[in-house]
Amino acid sequence: MTAPASARGEATGASGSSSGGTSAGTSAGASAGPSRHDLLTIGQLSERSGLATSALRYYEKLDLIHATRTTGGQRRYTRATLRRVAFIRAAQRVGLSLDEARVALDRLPEHRAPTGAEWDGVARSWQSRIDEQIAELERLKAKLTGCIGCGCLSLSRCTLYNAADRAAAAGPGARYLLTRDPATGPEPAPDEPRPTGR
Repeated sequence: MTAPASARGEATGASGSSSGGTSAGTSAGASAGPSRHDLLTIGQLSERSGLATSALRYYEKLDLIHATRTTGGQRRYTRATLRRVAFIRAAQRVGLSLDEARVALDRLPEHRAPTGAEWDGVARSWQSRIDEQIAELERLKAKLTGCIGCGCLSLSRCTLYNAADRAAAAGPGARYLLTRDPATGPEPAPDEPRPTGR
């Protein structure tokens, strides 16, 4: 089924400029290259950010990014949106949620490019969360080099920390990754009290 011409034009950025002023990414009579004042189509934003147009629409639905509309209903994004998208993707790579990204980005102005100081404020708001994530990854790295209570019994340390697969009594999965630090010692024997919580 062929998409409507307006949808094809929005995705590719190839539609005319009669309803949106200057063609996105260019200035009338200018050939000096990209400018921070440019407005980008969703296709241009996708190409430069490396993110699919469907993902950009989803980000917009979640109020992570914002677009204006031409009289023809096509999206136009400020060039500063590229930095917001990059920030969101970086947040996801370090394990932050889209909700956390939105809360942080809500600190930034919508109708102008944020200043360096404003971006610094957002970065500081994430510092403790990023530090927590780094610490968690360090703990995971340390655990993966030893017995993780998965039941494989293939490492010499399993003899000490998970003799006869005692960790299975605590439930399925890699129990030492899920609930305890193997450095604290072997899984308690069945007749010993088991700690609760994490």
